[in-house]
Amino acid sequence: MRIDLIAVGQKLPAWVYQACDDYIKRFPRELVFRITEIPLVKRGKNADIQRICRDEGKKLLAAAAQGSMLVALDANGKQLTTEQLASTLQAWMQSGRDITLFIGGPDGLSDEILQRAEQRLSLSKMTFPHALVRIILAEQLYRAWSVINHHPYHRA
Repeated sequence: MRIDLIAVGQKLPAWVYQACDDYIKRFPRELVFRITEIPLVKRGKNADIQRICRDEGKKLLAAAAQGSMLVALDANGKQLTTEQLASTLQAWMQSGRDITLFIGGPDGLSDEILQRAEQRLSLSKMTFPHALVRIILAEQLYRAWSVINHHPYHRA
C-alpha cells in the first residue's frame, strides 16, 4: 500500500525535510509513504483567492494516483485519537487502495477537493504551519502503524 501526501508549498527549511525523512525511513516496505510538493500559486495584493485555490486544487488532483482514496486535511474535518487513526489506517490497508492525503496552501483546499474527498481529517482545532503538519502527519501515521503492529514506538 502507498500513502501519498500531496502538499502545496516548496522550498521548506531543511529541518522539515529531515524530520519527514526520518519517519518515512521507518515505514515498512509494504507501507510506502511519499510526499509530493505542488508549487504555491503567487498571491498579489488583490489576489483572486478562489481562483488560486481552484488552480492549486487542480494541480493537487492531477498529482493524485488514479483510483486512490482521497483524504483532505481540513480544519473542519474529523479529529481522531491516535487509536482511532490506527483503526482508520488499518481499514485503509484492508481496502486494497492507495491513499492520497491533501494539504492545501495558505488559503486551504479548493471546494472541488473537499467535495471529492472520501474523508476529511483535522489534526487539531489549532492552526499549524503547513510545514509542521507534514511532520506531524508522518509521525502520527508511523505511530498508528506501530499501534497496529504492537511495535514499542507507541507505549500508551
